[in-house]
Amino acid sequence: MAKQLIIVRHGKAENQHPDGSDFERNLTERGRNNSAEMAERMKIRALIPDYLLSSPAPRALQTCEIFAEVWNMDKQAITTDESIYEAPLKALLKAVNALPDSSVKAAMFGHNPGVAQLALTLTDADIYDVPTAGVVVINFNADAWAEISANTGTMLLFDYPEHPFTPARD
Repeated sequence: MAKQLIIVRHGKAENQHPDGSDFERNLTERGRNNSAEMAERMKIRALIPDYLLSSPAPRALQTCEIFAEVWNMDKQAITTDESIYEAPLKALLKAVNALPDSSVKAAMFGHNPGVAQLALTLTDADIYDVPTAGVVVINFNADAWAEISANTGTMLLFDYPEHPFTPARD
């Protein structure tokens, strides 16, 4: 059965405090609103995953929780993976390859530059930056997540809050 990966960059986050860590940054109001808008766009397009994987960083996890709420999914079902935070491409590919094969459509919530590098590597699409709350949907002709590697995917959608919304799958 074919697989679909939904890559989501976290929503707009607070600026890092001089004495604070980058990890602890939360979403701003704009980040929460944009995340809800993008989740709704995905819902209208019937692009809803059956598995949620997130960086444990608050801004990514909060984004994932907002998407889950809009999609009527149980927030308790969110899986977090520390390797997604500030991850190099190799770690993100490993996380994708480790997704459960029972999942047909999985969503990964993470950070730039990693999410953009992942989308660029998995497809031939020219994606060099994923804006905050941006979404990239990639289809794979694969029966197992472990089969996914560079240039094995086809981009179905690249959408972000500033992009004009069209309900049809782009």
